[in-house]
Amino acid sequence: MNRLVFQKVPEVEFGSNKFINCPIIFQFDDTPLIELIKLEQAGFSTQIPIYHEDGTYLAKVVGSQLFPTDEGKRAGINLHHYDKLTVCELKNRTLFEIRREGPAALKTTAELFTPSGYFVKYTDNQSSLFNASGDSLNIRGMVIRSSTFIDCRIGVWVKSDGSINLGCG
Repeated sequence: MNRLVFQKVPEVEFGSNKFINCPIIFQFDDTPLIELIKLEQAGFSTQIPIYHEDGTYLAKVVGSQLFPTDEGKRAGINLHHYDKLTVCELKNRTLFEIRREGPAALKTTAELFTPSGYFVKYTDNQSSLFNASGDSLNIRGMVIRSSTFIDCRIGVWVKSDGSINLGCG
């Protein structure tokens, strides 16, 4: 007998923009920094690598859980678990926060480095990728807010040559 399986298409909000059925939300050069993965027991979730500014791969975030790498353990990262909050620190500096806002809602705050040492962070500088509140993408003076990208392979693709692509593939 055939059976029908209904599963909600994965949707991620990033800088107030929705990315629906988009496996890589944010990529720098060839490295996905925010991507969707399929978990058998839980449907879809996000996966985010955390790099140190020297390129050391410190930890991996999968959904609401942080997993230190062996390099991260040697570097001395600390994970602090609070009610509805997990914090990843290195030398008393917060690198990543995961806030659980509901059964399927996570809010993350990060200072992300790429493996090559580039830095990505929410900032009020209009030439940056995000505005201060993180509610829009700002690309060379163009504000992208409340847009929807469907069925693209890469949502936001930033390259070290300064180019930025949206909704690729």
